[in-house]
Amino acid sequence: QVQLAESGGGLVQPGGSLRLFCAASGGTFDGYSMGWFRQAPGKEREFVGSVSMLGTDKKYVDSVKGRFSISRENNNNAVYLQMDSLRPEGTAVYYCAADPFRSTVTPDSPYWGQGTQVTVSS
Repeated sequence: QVQLAESGGGLVQPGGSLRLFCAASGGTFDGYSMGWFRQAPGKEREFVGSVSMLGTDKKYVDSVKGRFSISRENNNNAVYLQMDSLRPEGTAVYYCAADPFRSTVTPDSPYWGQGTQVTVSS
């Protein structure tokens, strides 16, 4: 069973950048697809992006394409979300997820971190 811990959130001005980090432990990391969701106040949890087990397949929600990039380092049990050109609507708690059954992550994925807050505001 894998445990996930996110970090890297914070306060950033519109147009700025942040890099989120998710550390995994307790499992065979390359046996999991990894990804990120976010949840803004009063809204449902939203898929942001995912990367397959070997990093060959990446998916993004349309609203972040061209601005966010997901990557993974299997030898370091880590996954990253580089977020550029951030917008105020990107304010949310960002969650890391892991899934051993699919090539992406979904709300039904079995493993989740506790989340890291990202606030985009001037």
